Amino acid sequence: MTEKYNIIVIGAGHAGCEAALAASRLGLKTLLITINADSIARMPCNPAVGGIAKGQMVREMDALGGEMGWITDHAGVQFKMLNRSRGPAVWSPRAQCDKEMYSVLMTKSIQSQANLSLLQSEVSSIIVKHNKVCGVKIATGEIIDTDAAIVTTGTFLMGRIYLGKDYFVGGRFNERAATYLSKSLIDDCGLKLGRFKTTTPPRVNTNSIDYNKMTIQPGDEKPLPFSHFTEVEKWRTNLNQLPCWLTYTNPQTHKIVLDKADLSSIGIGETNSKSPRYCPAIEEKIERYPQKERHQIFVEPEGRMTNEMYLNGLFTGIPFNAQERMIHSIAGLESAKIIRFGYAIEYDYVKPLQIKKTMETKTVENLFLGGQINGTTGYEEAGVQGFMAGVNAVLKLLGKEPFILGRDEAYIGILIDDITTKGMDEPYRMFTSRAEYRLSIRSDNADLRLMDKGHSLGLISDKAYAKFELYRKTLNQMLEKETEILPTDEELNPWSAEKIKDEIDICNKYKGYIEIENKMFQKMKKSEARVIPEDFDYNLLHSISVETKQRLSQTRPSTIGQASRIPSIKPSDIAILTIYLEKMRKEKKPKAQIQND
Repeated sequence: MTEKYNIIVIGAGHAGCEAALAASRLGLKTLLITINADSIARMPCNPAVGGIAKGQMVREMDALGGEMGWITDHAGVQFKMLNRSRGPAVWSPRAQCDKEMYSVLMTKSIQSQANLSLLQSEVSSIIVKHNKVCGVKIATGEIIDTDAAIVTTGTFLMGRIYLGKDYFVGGRFNERAATYLSKSLIDDCGLKLGRFKTTTPPRVNTNSIDYNKMTIQPGDEKPLPFSHFTEVEKWRTNLNQLPCWLTYTNPQTHKIVLDKADLSSIGIGETNSKSPRYCPAIEEKIERYPQKERHQIFVEPEGRMTNEMYLNGLFTGIPFNAQERMIHSIAGLESAKIIRFGYAIEYDYVKPLQIKKTMETKTVENLFLGGQINGTTGYEEAGVQGFMAGVNAVLKLLGKEPFILGRDEAYIGILIDDITTKGMDEPYRMFTSRAEYRLSIRSDNADLRLMDKGHSLGLISDKAYAKFELYRKTLNQMLEKETEILPTDEELNPWSAEKIKDEIDICNKYKGYIEIENKMFQKMKKSEARVIPEDFDYNLLHSISVETKQRLSQTRPSTIGQASRIPSIKPSDIAILTIYLEKMRKEKKPKAQIQND
């Protein structure tokens, strides 16, 4: 192909779509390459968006100009705010989606976006010259020139699907894997790869379920959308929510599973392949918690135009005949007709200590990674990484400052800081417990925290931003008791008077706690902001252990704060590093300036 692109995105899952949309909306010529153009933004596991901490990230990405929240609002079939029994700091929106509708709507966004082209092909290698990306080679042997590449391959890198002890190559069930790119990432890009594994649950026909034996789980009476730009009242009027249902495993279920656990695909494959701790297979849960007589199973619809129901909590890798007996032992599923059996998938990922906070690799310039390739799990974690990779790829090519969010600013910042600082030995999932400042980075105030940044980037329109500014101005005036007069909902739309009142209640409730949290942050800020030179030689630190030097050299933290979060790094190590950096700083300054300090 003779056409050159500023940015090429490899993979059209949730990370790839957000990366491609962000890059093209910022004005750069972008190409999105996918193995199957009919599988854009598929939801191969649970067709749900949001959840504990995950919902916060989707709201944050929406405030910055991402797409996932808007698509979810229009593809969702049920909306719930989780953790309502606790404080607003941990309220987390979640939506069950119509999986086909989500894919259709995202495909439409991709295909109608200016500056964005779509190509169905497989990328076989990254072309690197002088340690810098200059193109990609596709399966036909053609080379497409580019200034930057973003790899968002999900579970497709050397993907292998397990059905009990049997397996075949695949990126998803009935979709072929990416079998060439891993070698290029190792040989051409100098990256170290690992293997992870995850399982999926069976799906059953809704007409074969006895719902009288289950507990109904309806959506919220007054649901809240994910996107700040969804007109709430109009959306609520048109929303027809579908119920989910709750049932449980029992001792008979557990016996069936344990009898066949030795045939599960969880224990086979690569010896270092790890499955998610927080989304385990049912055989792992039963073995891990032998004292529990039952585990929750949520029966959830996969869409409006399908009879498939998703058995959330019944992830498994046991053989098909055992899966059938397991399902039929559960209340309400005694006669369930199985449409799809559960299976396990194993895939390559890049160890994320090799990437910067901008999502650019440390080994090759202008090569960015986003999503499950970085060892994370979940559509939401993938989407926000892809978005940040797309934004930073553009900023890098334009010679602008990178866009990095702090741990005090967003869950997105926590996610990226965690994976680039701590690394991982199992798939990473976001939780509210990972956030030191969760009182301040709530779901309800994602717009107040981040929409200025989205507008500055150029991803929030002037028209939308003007409405947000009116909302924020009115909110601040009412908090300061400078006015009691609210604009009309028509003037505020898509924000509303209801939203202002709710935000005032939350702000007043948390005011004292947030003041304490801010004082804590100010103490941390000094160390967080102290920069470590990118080329700093940790071997100069004679008073710390060889292991510590190796960890610091491998991670290459950008600040003292980031260095302090590296596993096994002791406070004494940080003290030594701080003293040495201060000594370097003074040696570089003129004597008169040192005296003034």
